[in-house]
Amino acid sequence: MTATAPPVKDGAPADERLLRTSPLRALLGRPELGSVVGAVAVFLFFSIVADSFLGASSFGTVLYAASTIGIMAVPVALLMIGGEFDLSAGVLVTSSALISSMFSYQMTANVWVGVLVSLLATLAVGVFNGVMLTRTKLPSFIITLGTFLMLTGLNLGLTKLISGTVSTKTIADMEGFSSARALFASQFTLGGVDVKVTILWWFGLVALATWILLRTRFGNWIFAAGGGADAARAVGVPVRTTKIGLYAGVAFCAWVSGQHLLFSFDVVQSGEGVGNELIYIIAAVIGGCLITGGYGSAIGSAVGAFIFGMTSKGIVYAEWNPDWFKFFLGAMLLLATLLNAWVRKRAEATK
Repeated sequence: MTATAPPVKDGAPADERLLRTSPLRALLGRPELGSVVGAVAVFLFFSIVADSFLGASSFGTVLYAASTIGIMAVPVALLMIGGEFDLSAGVLVTSSALISSMFSYQMTANVWVGVLVSLLATLAVGVFNGVMLTRTKLPSFIITLGTFLMLTGLNLGLTKLISGTVSTKTIADMEGFSSARALFASQFTLGGVDVKVTILWWFGLVALATWILLRTRFGNWIFAAGGGADAARAVGVPVRTTKIGLYAGVAFCAWVSGQHLLFSFDVVQSGEGVGNELIYIIAAVIGGCLITGGYGSAIGSAVGAFIFGMTSKGIVYAEWNPDWFKFFLGAMLLLATLLNAWVRKRAEATK
C-alpha cells in the first residue's frame, strides 16, 4: 500500500509520519521477489540445456507437475505465515483418496457418497490438528508428526484389512465415476496445450488465498498470529480460531489432491504421500515464507511450485539422471533462502 503525504497548508511542513513509498521499495518488499528471480534463472537454464523444454506440450507437462505440488503448497504457505507446520499433509492426501475409494467400493454406493465422506473425514483430521495445537500448546511439529505416523499406519493397516492388499480395488465402473473424474482429473486442449483441471484448481486457490491475505480481516489475523501470537491476542485477534481454520484449509486442499490422485488412476497405493509434506514446505520457503512465521505470500508458493515443476521435468527433457533431482531441490532451497534474506535486508535498508 502506498502512503501519500498531505498537502502543505500555509507553509506548514507535511506530516513526516506519512511517507511516500517508491515503486522500487514496494517491489523489494515483496516476499515472492526472490523466488521470481530464481524461477527466471531456472527457466533460462533449462531452455538452454534442454531443446524440448520450450515446446507447447512440455509447458503443459511442467504446469501439471507444478499444480500437483502447488495445490498443497498454497495452504501450507498460509499455515507457515500463521507460524505453524503440518507434517501430516502428504499422507493426508493419500488418506483422502483411500477413504473415497474404500467407502464407495465397500458400500457399493455412488462414488460421490465416498467423495463427500472423504471430505468430512479429511476436514476432521485438519480440525483435530488445530484443536490439539491450541489446547495442548505443544509445538505443531510434534502434533502433526504424531498425526503423520498415525495416518501412515492407518493407511496401510486398514487398506490391507479391508482390501487384502496394499492397494484399493478399482471403482472405475461405479456410478458417478465419470462426473467425479471430470471435476478432479479431466483435461482439455487450449492453444495446442493439454491443460489438466488441476491447473485450474491451483490458479483458483492461489487467487483465493491472495485475496484472503491481502483483502480480508482473516488475512490480517494470519499475519498477526504468525508474527506473535501473544501480541495478537492482546489486540483481540482470535488466534485459536485462526489456526484451526488454517489447518482446515490444509485438509481441504489435501482432499482435492486426494480426489485427483484417485480419479486419475482408479486405484490408490496405501504407501503413497510419505515425504511429500517436505516438498510442500520447501515450495513455500522458496516462495518467500519464513520458518518463524508472519511473512510470505500465496503467489510466492505458486512460484516455488513452478520451480519444482520446471526442475523435475527439465531434468527429464535434458536427458539427465533423475537421481539429480533431489540435489537440485536442496540447492534451490538454500539459494532461494539466501536470496530472500538478502531481499528483505535491502528492503529494510531502504525504509
